[in-house]
Amino acid sequence: MTDSVPNTEDTQKEEEAASPGSDFSNESLYEELLGMGTGAEEGTDFAFAAGSDPNVCTADEALHLRRRLRDVGAEEWIAETYGSGKYTAIKLLSVFKVARPDFITDEEHCLELLGICMYREMNRRHRLDAYSTIEDVVELLLTRKNILVITGAGISTSLGIPDFRSKHTGFWSKLHEQGFTDPESLFTLEEFDANPQAFYNLAAELLPPSKKWTPTHQFIRTLQDQGKLLRNYTQNIDGVEETAGILPSKTLHCHGSWNTASCRKCRATVPGSTIFPYLERREIAYCQSCPLPAPGGAPGMKRKRSSNSTHKSRKDHSFDDSDSDVDDDIPSPGVMKPDITFFGESLPDTFYDNLNTHDRAAVDLVIVLGTSMTVAPVADIPAHLPRDVPHVYVSREACKHIEFDVSLLGECDTVVQELCRRVGWKLGEGMDGSRADGGGESVRKGAGEGEWWVGTVKGEEEVLKKQKVLGEVKAEDGVLA
Repeated sequence: MTDSVPNTEDTQKEEEAASPGSDFSNESLYEELLGMGTGAEEGTDFAFAAGSDPNVCTADEALHLRRRLRDVGAEEWIAETYGSGKYTAIKLLSVFKVARPDFITDEEHCLELLGICMYREMNRRHRLDAYSTIEDVVELLLTRKNILVITGAGISTSLGIPDFRSKHTGFWSKLHEQGFTDPESLFTLEEFDANPQAFYNLAAELLPPSKKWTPTHQFIRTLQDQGKLLRNYTQNIDGVEETAGILPSKTLHCHGSWNTASCRKCRATVPGSTIFPYLERREIAYCQSCPLPAPGGAPGMKRKRSSNSTHKSRKDHSFDDSDSDVDDDIPSPGVMKPDITFFGESLPDTFYDNLNTHDRAAVDLVIVLGTSMTVAPVADIPAHLPRDVPHVYVSREACKHIEFDVSLLGECDTVVQELCRRVGWKLGEGMDGSRADGGGESVRKGAGEGEWWVGTVKGEEEVLKKQKVLGEVKAEDGVLA
């Protein structure tokens, strides 16, 4: 045994952080865990032990230990399990469906990973039994007054804007098919500053369409018009919210947007549409506000490519009369970067300010639309809201790592139109993909608690077949009119 058991002070901090009243942090333990390559995301094919195993718990044992953790807290749980010698850190990881990564070989690092798992479990949201059907969602829409909406790329795909993570159709998959082994690196500041042309060659596919929006955007606008929209936390960068008439005061762009672009050198900001023609031509847009070369410079003089960022690395140069030394002193305009949040960049302060100082206290219903909820810190929002606030999830596939009260599975546009039909709201004009006949959609029981299929969903039969094989769907599951 080691002396790395969490101490009382650390445990108290963990329990305080797990309470609904704690400040929302920009550090996502969930994403950190996924980033470790553990395969720990709920719903993955983790295999519990069938019987006695020194390193893996049985499913029943794991369920009991997770409930025990929530009942007694971190300190007592550690004392009962690890401190008593009954369990090793590796076996306790299996309680949370985490297999020890190959690169973690010592007990101390296993305990650090175990601490993250414990934090997640104690901070995990749990279903509210009072809500489980689409009728419950309709009643919530009619009665709740401060609805917080979280949106992802799935609400814009019907406009032809690809999401990032879908297999075969997502932006990353398309880049993989084109030979990019690490497409995510194109959205890092380091790569953008070193080679902005790579970004400009590919980003046009992500540009928002002009004057178009979807029924899902119109649904959010309808919540606003009904005086029920607290705020829309959107992970999308397309800016379609503004096109649909959702007020800037009601919209929080968690990952930035195409609405503006800034110079990587002087930080001058311009409307994002200014650089759209350059992106469409696959041509780098340079800043028009940066200092220009001094008059009298030789026309057509060759320049060394300098960094676009405000921090330049120092290099050793020999003392000769080569024109490359002269080139370093020639002012050059910076490259314009859209104000979307690249990997490694901090989210805007407004994200934490709004959530901590106002929205968390005011929210009375959460609706999540078209996102897998795997990107932090947005993925952590449900765990930091009051426990009695109902949560509704709308997407093509169920979310397994967060417990939602009601999950409506299907195309977002189809689901929200069915909800509006039942509530008695008309979505209005100007959007793509709206139903013309005003007819209702079939609603069928899904596999999990509170899960329902809505409308015709591509791939539903395959999903249900797989779930039946796993014994997750009972024969009596029926169809609602």
